[in-house]
Amino acid sequence: MKRQRIGVIEDDAAIRGALIDALEMAGYVALAAEDGEAGLELALAESIDLLLLDLMLPGRTGLEVLEQLRASRPLLPVIILTALGGEEDRVKGLRLGADDYVVKPFSVRELLARVEAVLRRTPGRPLQETEFAIPGGRADLAAGRLTFDDGREATLSEREMELLRYLSANPGRPISRDEILLHVWQIRPSTIETRTIDMHVARLREKLGDDSSAPAVIKTVRGKGYLFDAGGRKR
Repeated sequence: MKRQRIGVIEDDAAIRGALIDALEMAGYVALAAEDGEAGLELALAESIDLLLLDLMLPGRTGLEVLEQLRASRPLLPVIILTALGGEEDRVKGLRLGADDYVVKPFSVRELLARVEAVLRRTPGRPLQETEFAIPGGRADLAAGRLTFDDGREATLSEREMELLRYLSANPGRPISRDEILLHVWQIRPSTIETRTIDMHVARLREKLGDDSSAPAVIKTVRGKGYLFDAGGRKR
């Protein structure tokens, strides 16, 4: 199973080190930064599943980082780390789109429970399994292969694997092209033509045996994007 990656933006070296140790011991991959500028760069450049964000940071404040982050990666889960007396900042953070907050000093047990809870309820969280059922067969992303009940097989490119992983992790929910760019291509919207996404979807449909004229597995939802139907039938 792929280890989930947690970003930590905290300027206090002792707290930052303790957070990294606790996350690593809990099975996560921890990536850290010690100021707002480096933290924002980390959050935008790295593929992370959740961000722990201190509010009192040198350079950019935590709230400034959060505001910029929400404009570029709106679905990235963020937990604010805040001092006991920072109620006003906590409220601002939640209004800017933070998913939760933890008040300092906090216990490792509480922090890990909050991390687990936020990851569990986040719609945009990627699927961690490398092998799972698809309509009419199974996908093995470790091998980059689809196998079907009728004996047919298909090989997937790396991008097709990530696209299938993300769509199938969110069954029944329309996924916009901008969201796909953020979570599959790991780039900001409008950086590439959305036609690139459409072409990858078309190739993935073909390999899934999905009828391009009336797709039943990866459906097009007009004005919203693509929807993965776990109960769809291949032709």
